[in-house]
Amino acid sequence: MQPKPANSDTGSSPIRAIIFDVGGVLLRTEDRAPRQQWEAKLGLPPGGAEALVFNSVMGQKAQRGAISEPELWRWIGSHLDLTAEETATFRTGFWAGDRLDMSLVALIRQLKARYQTAVISNYASNLRQELTDLFGIADAFDDITISCEEKIMKPDPEIFHRALNRLGRAPAEAVFIDDFQHNIDAAAAVGLATVHYRAGMDLMPALRQLGVSLG
Repeated sequence: MQPKPANSDTGSSPIRAIIFDVGGVLLRTEDRAPRQQWEAKLGLPPGGAEALVFNSVMGQKAQRGAISEPELWRWIGSHLDLTAEETATFRTGFWAGDRLDMSLVALIRQLKARYQTAVISNYASNLRQELTDLFGIADAFDDITISCEEKIMKPDPEIFHRALNRLGRAPAEAVFIDDFQHNIDAAAAVGLATVHYRAGMDLMPALRQLGVSLG
């Protein structure tokens, strides 16, 4: 998919910052079998586990910071009539098929030598700790903007403005990379250049089309 340059009335601005989504880009569900097994065990329809965690009213509240990630999982356990131990096992199984894209992390670290790098992610309260302690990659980013901390979610344009303000960048100086078209459209409307990410794509050629170089 062709990257979209930033909209600018004054011409093209050089890219100074590259902003990444986490879920579906940096961290992807590459093995869906664990979730499917739990759905069968719990009598949930296909996709029912993700619907509870991400798209239920409580899942959305967690991503907006109205409740914490542990509170979300306590609600899920209660909703499914699970014991605390069963809920913990379900939580572990739900994330068991997720993998961090280490080649993309390596690229981000290369890019950081020449550009600001950042995250904008719709996520619950566990993300910052996971990026810092579990994955050890928080230092690869100049800024980490998380919906639960901002109390707003993509595609709300305000979340992009807040990240740009912390980076000290105009929209036309930044590229945003996400796997959801509605988030890409929202970022483009703000004025960012965008890359609609697909699993397995070689990101660097798309970035080069926007003027990004490893030097």
